[in-house]
Amino acid sequence: MRFESVLGVRTAWRTVADGEFFCPGCGGDRNYRQRTGRRRLVLLGVPVLPRGVAAPVVECAGCSSRFGTDSLDHPTSARFSVLLRDAVHTVALAVLSAGGAGASSVRESALCAVRCAGYEECTEDQLLALLSALEADTGRALPDVCAGRGASLEIELYEALEPLAPHLAVPGRERLLLQGAAIALADGAYTPGEREVLTTVGRALLLDAEDTVRLLAAARAPSS
Repeated sequence: MRFESVLGVRTAWRTVADGEFFCPGCGGDRNYRQRTGRRRLVLLGVPVLPRGVAAPVVECAGCSSRFGTDSLDHPTSARFSVLLRDAVHTVALAVLSAGGAGASSVRESALCAVRCAGYEECTEDQLLALLSALEADTGRALPDVCAGRGASLEIELYEALEPLAPHLAVPGRERLLLQGAAIALADGAYTPGEREVLTTVGRALLLDAEDTVRLLAAARAPSS
């Protein structure tokens, strides 16, 4: 103990960035400081020799805990809510684009899902206007894999779902797929186009192909 009080290693930290992140220690959104450090050998409280660079850390302003910089990869609660809201919105539009927009029951189911996700003021006219804009978007060149509705549909799905999927637990990803399935089934059995769109949703959500098939079959089965 006496030796350690005479000779030791200390780290001098320097703040290089700040912002807001989801703190694993607090379990919520907090401010942070991203810091880099230099380690020095200290003799009798006086730095005498450099001992290299310390790994950068993210320090929570709330609990003062320090984490690796990979903690910044997790979205804040606010950002996560936006990602989830936009994912539901995009899935609903994708299912509508598969041909279900002609049925009032499908439109109502899609509108309900979008409103429950956070777009409370969304109207049917607004949803259909966005659908028309999506279907008119032919400026992106990829193979037409979504039953002939254009490459932009697949791009929209991946852009909305890929940032969310790694941060959403499997039950949450499955629920999102089932929401799309419920919209498609509002007017009866899946059409080939609806099934293809939902299969694409499953891939974008990082679900196994077998699980996607199982979930779509379960959604179609009558409740007991």
